[in-house]
Amino acid sequence: MTTYGILCFIMKNGKTLLQKKSSDRFGGGKWNAPGGKVKPGETIEECAKREVEEETGLKIKKLDRRGILNFFWPNKKDPVWVVYVFSSENFDGRSTPGEEGKLKWFEFERMPFEEMWEDDKHWYPYLINKKNFMGNFYFTENFGQLTTFDIEEMRGR
Repeated sequence: MTTYGILCFIMKNGKTLLQKKSSDRFGGGKWNAPGGKVKPGETIEECAKREVEEETGLKIKKLDRRGILNFFWPNKKDPVWVVYVFSSENFDGRSTPGEEGKLKWFEFERMPFEEMWEDDKHWYPYLINKKNFMGNFYFTENFGQLTTFDIEEMRGR
């Protein structure tokens, strides 16, 4: 069964707000954008706004949909995760860390890829260049290791 989720990259003055997930959370110890699972009956945009507010205290005023990430495991025909990637430069409030993990602003060119998911470095350039993209990422079971991927720019969106 496929799980649907979102990531929302908050951007301001050449920096991106990331969260180092608490060790007891999915992706614990990794830096990532605020995000989470889409709830039943919730649109992906509603999910993005909710997750950002829950995890950072920021209220999104405008979202830009940037990408779709499909994650596969061996011997699974359908993706185990489909993640919609958003960015926002238009938000209110002051970032405040919560139980999900600590927050830190990183310069676009100094992302901590060695402490992020293995696929991030492959699609992040599309995101910061404001290009829409779609990627398929093939991992060993339970996201152990990235084995192969394909990614493309999506035009006309």
